[in-house]
Amino acid sequence: MSSRRPSRSAFYCFAREQLPGLRGRGVPVRRVVDAIPYCSQAWALLPKEEKIIYTEMAHKENRKNCSQKTVTEPHPVPACLITKMASVTPLLDVSDPAVIADIFYFLNIYSHGKLPSHCEQRFLPCEIGCVKFSLQDGIIADFHHFIDPEEPPCGFRYHCQAASDATHKIPVSGFHLPCASYAVVLQELLDFVQPARDAQPQFYCRHDDRFRVSWCLNRMASLTGVVKHLELLAVEDLVIELYRKKHKEEPSKTWVYRELDVFLWDFCSNTRCKWHEENDIVCCALASCKKIAYCISRSLAGVYGVSLTAAHLPSDYDESTTTKMVILDAGRFQKMKAERSECDRHLALLSQNQELTVPNGDSPRGVKSYLYGASGVRGRGITRLET
Repeated sequence: MSSRRPSRSAFYCFAREQLPGLRGRGVPVRRVVDAIPYCSQAWALLPKEEKIIYTEMAHKENRKNCSQKTVTEPHPVPACLITKMASVTPLLDVSDPAVIADIFYFLNIYSHGKLPSHCEQRFLPCEIGCVKFSLQDGIIADFHHFIDPEEPPCGFRYHCQAASDATHKIPVSGFHLPCASYAVVLQELLDFVQPARDAQPQFYCRHDDRFRVSWCLNRMASLTGVVKHLELLAVEDLVIELYRKKHKEEPSKTWVYRELDVFLWDFCSNTRCKWHEENDIVCCALASCKKIAYCISRSLAGVYGVSLTAAHLPSDYDESTTTKMVILDAGRFQKMKAERSECDRHLALLSQNQELTVPNGDSPRGVKSYLYGASGVRGRGITRLET
């Protein structure tokens, strides 16, 4: 009887990736086959480009299962960046001292909106940010460029500008700051990671940004002819692996997403690029990378016994001050002026608690979760609560 595994399909790989999210929502799924009924509609709506990613993932797994020994890839490497969307092997498999000294690169690329799937240009890269980070040293170096984008497809200029105005606010054309070409951006990004030439640099971005970042890298590479293998992984998986490496148990997905989604660092100094800082704009590619480093430092430095320094957190961050941002709907807030006394009473109750562990064991062992205190600093639709 043959022991060969059955072939994997692209849909199988997609459904397997949805398992943690389904379990997080309380759906009773133990195996991939249990998740199939819940994933069929999402798969049908998935753009063709994203389905290709899962097709390549399935082909790779099937090739690996067909042979017991390592073989060379039979196809030549295309003249573009090869981004690996998932890692088959564990992200970390070394001792604690090596883990805290290991170098990670957090990468993000912003675009002038997302165009429909029938457009050749799904994204128009306009800003790139990257930071070099380790648990031991914090942020070691950072990389940032505004990118000279391509012309929007005919009929989509307003769509692109509206998307930019709602996020990073970089104009589609007529930007007064210098913008680098695709070739310059890629070459300088590779030079940025040059000290790690003896090892494969690992780039991480948020799971929801992974398709956009991968597409932009490949687009820039295909137009410039720059060839380089880059590993693009989800930072959520890195956080889970770092915690599991230390405590031999996996934290909840809810805790990981909550730790990475905080607004705590949005207005801290030395977080955004100079232009976004001067114009008081929250969305910044460099800031998104630095905030990942801040969140990981604050959440996992204590787990690994690392002392936090100015390289781990912003210089104006005070650990003795527990802070959280409460996002307000400005329009709704204006309509509810009559109920302000009730809101103030609620904030007063919050201020009585400075530190709180999340109930039901949601916060993993060795990590503190903070309830944010109260004060009256308001602005830009956000209330900063301090004690």
